[in-house]
Amino acid sequence: MSEFSDKMETFPVVLLAGLSGGGKTSAINVLEDMRFFAIDGLPLGLVPQMLSLLHSEELAHYKGLAIGLDISQQDADRDYVRQLLNLRGTGDVRLVFIEASHDVIMRRYATTRRPHPLESEGLGLEQAIRTESERLLPLRNNADLVIDTSSMSIHDLRRFIQKRYAGLFEKSRNFRVHLISFGFKYGLPAETDMMYDLRFLPNPFFVEDLRPMSGKDEPIRDYVLESEPGKGFMLKLRNFLEYLLPLFENEGRYRVTIAFGCTGGRHRSVAVTEAAGKALKENGYAVSIEHRHLELG
Repeated sequence: MSEFSDKMETFPVVLLAGLSGGGKTSAINVLEDMRFFAIDGLPLGLVPQMLSLLHSEELAHYKGLAIGLDISQQDADRDYVRQLLNLRGTGDVRLVFIEASHDVIMRRYATTRRPHPLESEGLGLEQAIRTESERLLPLRNNADLVIDTSSMSIHDLRRFIQKRYAGLFEKSRNFRVHLISFGFKYGLPAETDMMYDLRFLPNPFFVEDLRPMSGKDEPIRDYVLESEPGKGFMLKLRNFLEYLLPLFENEGRYRVTIAFGCTGGRHRSVAVTEAAGKALKENGYAVSIEHRHLELG
């Protein structure tokens, strides 16, 4: 049996349903950012065919499957429970129901000026919301989790889903730290959240034997990081990031980009970026490293 086949036994599947205007699409987007394969608007009857795709190697790098259900058939409620029970027998399948109070949903539709799906049946907005609630009641009563978004902002909903599902479905952190080394002479990285100017550190460029090397080489690392300013900076940097990054993570951020710059982007910035990446990985963070100007410096 392949490694991917073994994974299928615990491959999490989240089915999302709920009242129109409740926030289902936003919830799907959050799960998609958590590296779930996401699809919206799928009829409940087609979900088994979608689950059969889990045997595809192309899904091996996803953490799970998130499906937004399209519950639009007038008489579909007669089969909700039966179909749902059948699906739950296929593996790790959970149903999440997203709702909000009728008053809140009416205000949301008034703000977006979009028609409610059931208004096409000749119903007014208030009656459409009430009718949909009645039709989906069997599904709501069988949900594993009901989320009321009446008092939630999109950021509140994101944090709620992250906290609710990250530990259950993710063996590693969702939060990622992207580190960039660069040279000031070639321009600043526009996407950075934090930037450090390392031109106060001793410069190997002026040491003839060190000049051809890069910050990935041990002599350069020793020259830069074992100096007094290098030691002091790395200590304070670690302490600062240990304090700051959890605050970003708690606010629902998925990624923080930190850039380290020196004159040419070959020696000091590369050495510090490599050292910072190693320290963050030791603390359990998912880290990616980009040496933007290494070959130019």
